[in-house]
Amino acid sequence: MADTDNRDPEMTRREVLTTLAAASLVPAVACAPKQNDTPPESPPTIVSPAQAQPAAAPLKEGTMTDPVLNLEILPPGRPWPTVEPFLFCVHHDDDYPKANASLGPAETLLGRQLGNDFGRKDGWSMYHGRQVPGFPRHPHRGFETVTVVRSGLVDHADSLGAIARYGRGDVQWLTAGDGINHAEMFPLLSQTERNPIDFFQIWLNLPKKHKRVTPSFAMYWRDDIPKLILTDDAKRQTKLTLVAGTYGDTKAPKPPKYSWASEPTSDLAIWTFKMDAKATFTVPKTGGGINRSLYLMRGNGLSIAGRSIPNMRLITLDPEVNATLINGDQPSELLMLQARPIGEPIARHGPFVMNTRDEIVQAYQDYRRTGFGGWPWKDDAPVHGNEDRRFARHQDGQREEPA
Repeated sequence: MADTDNRDPEMTRREVLTTLAAASLVPAVACAPKQNDTPPESPPTIVSPAQAQPAAAPLKEGTMTDPVLNLEILPPGRPWPTVEPFLFCVHHDDDYPKANASLGPAETLLGRQLGNDFGRKDGWSMYHGRQVPGFPRHPHRGFETVTVVRSGLVDHADSLGAIARYGRGDVQWLTAGDGINHAEMFPLLSQTERNPIDFFQIWLNLPKKHKRVTPSFAMYWRDDIPKLILTDDAKRQTKLTLVAGTYGDTKAPKPPKYSWASEPTSDLAIWTFKMDAKATFTVPKTGGGINRSLYLMRGNGLSIAGRSIPNMRLITLDPEVNATLINGDQPSELLMLQARPIGEPIARHGPFVMNTRDEIVQAYQDYRRTGFGGWPWKDDAPVHGNEDRRFARHQDGQREEPA
């Protein structure tokens, strides 16, 4: 039965500490809220559309064609700054050791804070996993997660009965919509070699009209994602992967139906690219009113319009100016997030992102009452066996595998 008390019940310690363990927003002491947790008493973060715009640094005299609006340092091992409609972005890069028979690390876990291990001891973390690294059962409502796995594997399980094992270039695009529980575990399959994983998880807001749609996910297998090799005048290459958006006449796979990425005017793009040492690549201009963020995460720096930019920087670009990147003396890797803002108020608290505080309270009440479909699995951190095979089984029973 729904709670009929008009007052907000006292917020539990678990809710105070949660910041969505699923994407390691912070190394929380507690996991995401359990089904019997109560709505928040403290107000959620509410951001107006105007406040959601990026802060642009003024250009210096004589640099009116400089596309760089702002530079920020990327915090090591922490989530990266984002601007609307992107809510969150984290880069997981863990060099896991050889596996044991339980698909976990074949090394001692002594000295780790199991259940909340974000310390990167020996170059890897267990996160909220206790046997297999990853993020056990946790809920979402009101936004999407886009998980871009460049190496390693992720095992998905959710409250609607769907499962998947994907990675090594695959992308999962999950529309949480009205509410879903899911787990994201990182099974280690090789008992003879190390098991590195490298992936981005990106949170993308949903417009108000689609925040309560039926949850679902789409799989984009690596061979279906366009990859371009672009060569500059010196024959140096930039390898561009289009998770979302277009480059020239090349289009990424069609995004989910209710995603902001499906809006014709969103101009949404998610690109990753790798540049050879000293390679040149131009990010082409687009229309005004677009937020464009470029993350330089590996390399020895590059230059844009004569401005030297070190590694581990967030570069806010002017979308109305071509941005020519001249790479430094080492290969570089970058991520680009681009979109027109949705332009609606944002209220967020823990694993829920809505438009008003009342909707956040309602999300906690609904989760307490329904569990967003419950949990059909025998434990909170299911993995899908030791067979090295990528697949997905959706909530309607449909099964798919990469070609």
